[in-house]
Amino acid sequence: MNIVLLRRKKGCSGLVTLCQKKLAALVVGFFIVVPAVLVYAGYQMGVAHMEANPDDLTVAVQAELDSQRLVLSEVTHTAEDNLNALALRLGKLQAHVIRLDALGTRLTHMANLDKGEFDFESPPAQGGPSAAKGSPIQVPDFVSALNGLSAQLDDRSKQLDVLETMLMTRNLEAEVMPTGRPVSRGWLSSYFGIRTDPFSGRRVHHSGVDFAGKLGSDVVAVAAGVVQFSGRRSGYGNLVEINHGKGYVTRYGHNLKNLVVVGQTVKKGEVISKMGTTGRSTGPHVHFEVVVNGRKVNPKKYIHASVKH
Repeated sequence: MNIVLLRRKKGCSGLVTLCQKKLAALVVGFFIVVPAVLVYAGYQMGVAHMEANPDDLTVAVQAELDSQRLVLSEVTHTAEDNLNALALRLGKLQAHVIRLDALGTRLTHMANLDKGEFDFESPPAQGGPSAAKGSPIQVPDFVSALNGLSAQLDDRSKQLDVLETMLMTRNLEAEVMPTGRPVSRGWLSSYFGIRTDPFSGRRVHHSGVDFAGKLGSDVVAVAAGVVQFSGRRSGYGNLVEINHGKGYVTRYGHNLKNLVVVGQTVKKGEVISKMGTTGRSTGPHVHFEVVVNGRKVNPKKYIHASVKH
């Protein structure tokens, strides 16, 4: 290849001949060497500029530190949120456990269980031979265990609520069901059914049972209920009549003195009157009747029912 060199004033200046190798060297120099020189020159200028302006380096380092602080702040904030959520969850579980402990204590008393057998005020006994060193619990495992514990507590709470309802119902039925004797002291002096009337000598039906005892001794309610009559009634003398619900009514006659009034709520075993001999009576005793759905029944099975418990 020939290259002609021209001058503006005198025309042709010379002729340069380029072979293939010279041409390649020229291309390499133009596209590689020249850019490299320029980059190096730029780097040197940048270094010189940084050396000349050290504040720029300080600004760059400060910007990087600010960026790292921002990232650390976000991570810390996220960790605090997660910790607060776990603390709130733990607080709910602790409150749930306290409620279950109280419920368990009530059920222990309601079921007449031995306190030493079910002591909800102390942690359950545990133990066993030493095992190999375990691995520390991981966060996902901890969260999973926490969720499982929460589900178990919810399930146990529902079961204990049902059990408490059943025990309360059973105890309530036991309270309102007539059982036991209407006197704390005394003896059975006359039975239910056909007997010889002590006044006429004829065979007549006796609608209750009689318990004889000391004048003025206590007469007690055989079940919880509401007093629906308290006063004098022909043949009964001073009479107390208690409605126990579910069709059950009990009557206590011939009292020396009634200690309850109409509308008063009484508990099982509560003293309601004093034994006397008012009305159609031959001596101190209480005439005891059990009425079921308006019909007088033999009190015998209710009197002896308490012996079975």
